[in-house]
Amino acid sequence: MDKRFVLAIALAMLILLSWSALVSKVYHIENKEVTQYQAATLAPEPKKISPSISLGEEAQQDESLFTFSKGEVDYVFSETHASLQEVIFKAYHNYKFPLKNGLRLLEKNLIFKKLSATAEEISFSYEDINKKIVKRFIFRLDKNGQLDARLDSPSSRLDSPSYVIEVSNLIHNLSKIRLDINLPLVLGILDLNGVQSEGRYQDVTIGTSEKSVHSDAKRDMTVQSVNFLSLRDRYFCAILEPINPGSYQAQIAKLSKLESQVILNTPEIRLEPGQIIEQKFRIYLGPQELQLINAVKPAWAAVMHYGTFDFIAQLLLQTLNFLYRLVHNWGWAIVILSLLIYFLLYPLSRKQMRSMKEMQALQPKIEELRANYKNNPQRLNKEIMQLYREHKVNPFGGCLPMILQIPVFFALYQVMMRAVSLKGAHFLWIKDLAGPDRLLVLPVSLPIIGNEINILPIVMAIGMFIQQKLSMSTTASSSSAEQQKLMMIIFPLMFGFIFYHMPSGLVLYWFINSGLTLWQQLRIRQKR
Repeated sequence: MDKRFVLAIALAMLILLSWSALVSKVYHIENKEVTQYQAATLAPEPKKISPSISLGEEAQQDESLFTFSKGEVDYVFSETHASLQEVIFKAYHNYKFPLKNGLRLLEKNLIFKKLSATAEEISFSYEDINKKIVKRFIFRLDKNGQLDARLDSPSSRLDSPSYVIEVSNLIHNLSKIRLDINLPLVLGILDLNGVQSEGRYQDVTIGTSEKSVHSDAKRDMTVQSVNFLSLRDRYFCAILEPINPGSYQAQIAKLSKLESQVILNTPEIRLEPGQIIEQKFRIYLGPQELQLINAVKPAWAAVMHYGTFDFIAQLLLQTLNFLYRLVHNWGWAIVILSLLIYFLLYPLSRKQMRSMKEMQALQPKIEELRANYKNNPQRLNKEIMQLYREHKVNPFGGCLPMILQIPVFFALYQVMMRAVSLKGAHFLWIKDLAGPDRLLVLPVSLPIIGNEINILPIVMAIGMFIQQKLSMSTTASSSSAEQQKLMMIIFPLMFGFIFYHMPSGLVLYWFINSGLTLWQQLRIRQKR
């Protein structure tokens, strides 16, 4: 394979993979500019309450936030807005998923009071001279989003956690005239500075009857005829679906440079005097795990979108989940996946190795042609191509396997960056497959590598150095030989730098792939 082509691919990968780190730094700089803003909007620490007690007396207190616990999940509510500030997932290392007044009714002067709470639901109430609104959060749902009769028994336990709740808005016309009411529902507010929730991973999915629309929430937009609406951060998501029939509209509205609000606009309600109407919504608040989301509604799986290479990423994700169910360890699942991909591309890889050997064999003749036609580039190219045709060598024959690896690699990168199952997953000495392998943590920070000694990218770079050494042509001219020596050093260092702070699960995949390629290269060399 042409060395310049390999270098071009390496540089492209370096640019693309560095973009993520660059975006993170931009977010960090923007955050410094808005420190005062954040300090002014920080909410007080929530107080803990039991869901089985009445909340009427506590409604008179000034502090608006409180925590409602349900199984392995803590829901931090704002009493004033009858909304969710954040959701804390205790089973996932107490991960905090911020919503910032999520599921709030978007109408001025709605000041709610806590009405009651049980083990199955919590309710809020607002009342003025014209109307009364009772807002209920119902937790009596199974993992499929249906009312769970098993919860009638105090001794019963669900076989898996449910992340599905139901929100009900009961609206009562207290006046003697007809009321036209429009109550948009805020799904959540996205923090675009990315400090608290890593904003570069946040996006919005809007499901319609025709397609799913994905947006990064950094611009205003409106979508008609909405079936469901979702927002997510790196690991968790919130999905909102209206249960009542009607024409719903999704909207992303920028509140400031820092925040965007995700809204479900509901149809206008006409209430006759004394009439009561109920709006109902089903909500998923949980991890981005395909099996859990599919169990509720397969159409919601569109939330798990991985960008340009989404189709490949979905295949890799399902294969990885299948392998995990077989071996019950994410590290070994990644190892097996690496082997499967390698052997799937093995025929092309073998052709690549042979093409490289054939190119090396022709190198003396190519150098001779370069010497003879050094002042005639057009004639030189013509003679070289003629030489390739005579020996039936395709100069681009060895490029295809690497080209095919690029979409696989970036698809796997997206999957592993968002895979909540890898967070905290152990493998050998690795304590977290979602982060660098961190064999050693130094007391001081060093240039480039920081305070971590990550062994996988170092060993991988050494393996790539050996690969480059084996592929060097021994018959090249002095200038070409110098270029090869330079490539032999730069290429491994470049990839070592790219991979050094990447998730160890991704580095493990590339390490195994590189190791198998080196093994194949040694076998071909021995046969020759």
